[in-house]
Amino acid sequence: MTLHTSSESLVDLKYQGRRRLLKQLAAIGIGSSMPWAAASAASAAQRQTPSDPWKRAAEIITKLSVPFRFREADYPITRYGAKTCELQKVQAWSSFEDQGVLQTPAASSFDCYAAIRNAIETCHREGGGRVLIPAGDWFCAGPIVLLSNVNVHLQAGAHVYFSHQPDDYAKYGDVDCGKNGKLSISRWQSNDCLNYSPMIYAIGQENIALTGEDWTAVLDGQGGVPFNEFGDCWWTWKGKLKTLNAIAQSSVPNYRPGKPSENAVNSLNAQTLKEVAPQISPELQALIQGNDDKWRADASYLPALSEAGVPLPQRVFGKGHFLRPPMIQFIGCRKVLMEGYEVRNTPFWQHHPVNCQHVVIRRVHAKSHGPNSDGFDPEACDHVLVDGCTFDSGDDCIAIKAGKNLDTQYGPSRDIVIQNCTMQSGHGAVTLGSEMAGGIEHVYAQNLLFENVHWQTNPLNTAIRLKTNLNRGGYLKHFYVRNIKIPNGVQTSPSFYTSLPGSPIASKTVATAAGAIVTFDCDYTPVSDNVRIRPPVVEDVHISNVRVGNVKTAKGEYSCYQAIVILGPVASDYNGRAPMPEVLPVRDVTITDCDFGTPAAGTQAMYLYNVKGLKLRNVKIGKEMITREYSA
Repeated sequence: MTLHTSSESLVDLKYQGRRRLLKQLAAIGIGSSMPWAAASAASAAQRQTPSDPWKRAAEIITKLSVPFRFREADYPITRYGAKTCELQKVQAWSSFEDQGVLQTPAASSFDCYAAIRNAIETCHREGGGRVLIPAGDWFCAGPIVLLSNVNVHLQAGAHVYFSHQPDDYAKYGDVDCGKNGKLSISRWQSNDCLNYSPMIYAIGQENIALTGEDWTAVLDGQGGVPFNEFGDCWWTWKGKLKTLNAIAQSSVPNYRPGKPSENAVNSLNAQTLKEVAPQISPELQALIQGNDDKWRADASYLPALSEAGVPLPQRVFGKGHFLRPPMIQFIGCRKVLMEGYEVRNTPFWQHHPVNCQHVVIRRVHAKSHGPNSDGFDPEACDHVLVDGCTFDSGDDCIAIKAGKNLDTQYGPSRDIVIQNCTMQSGHGAVTLGSEMAGGIEHVYAQNLLFENVHWQTNPLNTAIRLKTNLNRGGYLKHFYVRNIKIPNGVQTSPSFYTSLPGSPIASKTVATAAGAIVTFDCDYTPVSDNVRIRPPVVEDVHISNVRVGNVKTAKGEYSCYQAIVILGPVASDYNGRAPMPEVLPVRDVTITDCDFGTPAAGTQAMYLYNVKGLKLRNVKIGKEMITREYSA
């Protein structure tokens, strides 16, 4: 089912909320109606927080443990003409800095895109069932688009190689954007856009699944395989890095200054916002654009369009632009299962459900060491269970999102349980933000192993991480963490952040980017945002029973650089109209019955700024046992 239309015909697709999204999609022939009203009412009935928050977590687990059901009918893709491919060896990137020999489909490989699409459409039309991808190597030069009541299932030994050519994801989208290609409704770093299709995609569907028999069932994004004679790959489009003192992430594959990327000015973008948003005032235009033309780089241009109120049909990217698509993205779906496979080498975020209800990801191996390779990013989702997964990521293992700038129409992320998972490399093991303008609430993380096996060469940067700032705004409340084992600590050297001129925080002095077990960063990369008018609210966070081990380094045995870094909102960053809204401190945080090992920072084991009522009880840091209340 594919609809080709002009972007201008989607006049009202700056959609507001779940029911309106589905109404709009149905109006242009995409998706189908779903019982959102009943589901939303049921969710609202459960909003009251019980006296025991873990009781609420247990209720979420019970609700999401009901088995998914599909019609007992199989649709092997070979029935629709799919053929396996021959492989060849190629020199490719396997991470930010490392190259090696990888397997890739030979140039003459059969493209299974049409066969998989036909199998899914037939399965859906006949009432649903399983679309089977048998053992073998398969090449797909386009997206796998899921439809209601369909389970796409990879049998053991099935390896799907998605094309590494960006243009293959601008061929089959629902919106014909002319020279930019046929694009898909997507969301990139929490802003709505028309862009390259994700490699696995669904919008407005119900009861869908992506499953594998075991971790020999592989979905391969080939993010580090070169697509041109210059050796560029999807990951090259990341462009210049900003993190100071990064380990194993100090460069981008094949990037050199002057190459096109998401953070280089793109001449295709408007020279002034007035060209695309004539209604905005000169004051707002100046605020969004800032003092130079860096806002015209794709990664900044999209949020600028959001701030200016530019509707979705005019946010056209795709060909000629450099916003990498997520590997797996489901938008406005209900009852979503991801289970039992391995995903690797993804162009961008690995799993990104947006505005979805009843989402389960279970026993998935998320393995990608490229730029922005977050393992799982549920955004504005309601009722999510992450259970028994292993994350080995080039960015945050899990990062809960909820919109950015003015794209908050889907509301908060809430009622999320993370349990029984293992985290290896990555920026944060369990992260909230930084895109959280719509709010995050009722998140429960328990019984987790942050194993950090690559601690010598590619360490986990931090364990429990919050990111926001005066651009992101939003709120975080009712976040509960318990029973965490971190046997090999986290990064034992600091990675600092850069503050704005006039800040009371000196640049390159606070290790919010890496080095702490617990990091609350309410001034996340402020130099990247021209608009800073929305103070965030962070409160009601409770962490218990975290056990951290030391590792032997050249300078001694340490578990981290610092145990706790809480950088509350920085009021001096505000650049909006007077009067400035109240900038609240981080409040009501308790950390109990923990052993954080030995920080390398010695007597500077904690950093606190704009925090009120931080309570530590039975917390061991180095040789000191602490029971105390702090405010800073």
